[in-house]
Amino acid sequence: MLRGLSMRSLFSLKGWKNAQSVLIQRKLSEAARVPEVEPNAQKLIKVAVIGVPNSGKSTFINKIINHRICPTSSKVHTTRTASRAITVQKGAQMIFYDTPGLVTMREIKKHNLETSFTSAYRHSIQHSNIIGVIHDVSNHWTRGELHPTVLATLEAYNKLPSFLVLNKIDMLRSKRLLLELVDKLTMNSIEGIVRKGAKEPEVERGKPVGWRNFSSVFMVSAMTGNGLPEVVNFLQSKAKISNWEFNEGTHTDQSNETIIQETVRARLLDFLPQEIPYSLETQLEYFSNIRGTLYASVQVTCPNSRIEKLVCGEADGKLKQITERVSSDLVETFRMPISITISTTSRKKE
Repeated sequence: MLRGLSMRSLFSLKGWKNAQSVLIQRKLSEAARVPEVEPNAQKLIKVAVIGVPNSGKSTFINKIINHRICPTSSKVHTTRTASRAITVQKGAQMIFYDTPGLVTMREIKKHNLETSFTSAYRHSIQHSNIIGVIHDVSNHWTRGELHPTVLATLEAYNKLPSFLVLNKIDMLRSKRLLLELVDKLTMNSIEGIVRKGAKEPEVERGKPVGWRNFSSVFMVSAMTGNGLPEVVNFLQSKAKISNWEFNEGTHTDQSNETIIQETVRARLLDFLPQEIPYSLETQLEYFSNIRGTLYASVQVTCPNSRIEKLVCGEADGKLKQITERVSSDLVETFRMPISITISTTSRKKE
């Protein structure tokens, strides 16, 4: 419902209030037909989080579950495969599918991505109850419209409810611009209802720039956590009575070994320039938990010795920096001491 809009100034708009009134009456009518349930019954909701690369999907999920589970970096395509992050809040188990950014075949070839990249998000959506679209409002060039791949995905799965998250609002101070973006990206509509007094949705260049069937809109900063409690409240209200799929205290379906390997890969993306990190391969060689301390060894395979020298840096200085950052990330993830070694090798000697 419209209460999901985290900017209070939105409520002052008569059109939004009228649309909200219609939706409330509809929800009350539906609720009257639903039998009472056990107040302590388990509830479950599964959320497919989608968006273009680097829109902040993984950061959004990590902040909500309060665990560093999904790898993040400053470059695109940090998330390579779909994974699940789990939290229990307000009596509901929430399972978030962290999906790879929606891409074209050209991008798959450019960044040396797996051929299964495009099917990962479809699999996640097909197993979810609701779709969350993360949209970066800090990017001046792209914030005014939803990417065609996002719109095509929403259209393909239009039977599933969806919500819109305007992310990185801390980078955009203008409330007026945020309100304009809400109107544009929702096509003046919530759940298909055009707000009273608003014009019918417009299209640009013969194509829509937004989606008129979002159930709710949120304005957040995934980095700071601003606006995320409203998202949690919304999802809790949408959760259905169902047995939990994971034990309480479980935060991911990934193995510890996978998390370590992907964390190394994410930091390689951060520390190395241009396309270099996309040509590297990471492999966990050793992992053990000895008396409460994690020990791990990861090998990074470079395409040639020239690239290997760039990864290591002068006197292995860059590799030491990467190792220190990875170690810090993994302490935050596992919340226990860790000792990790990162080594390099090359496929071709020059």
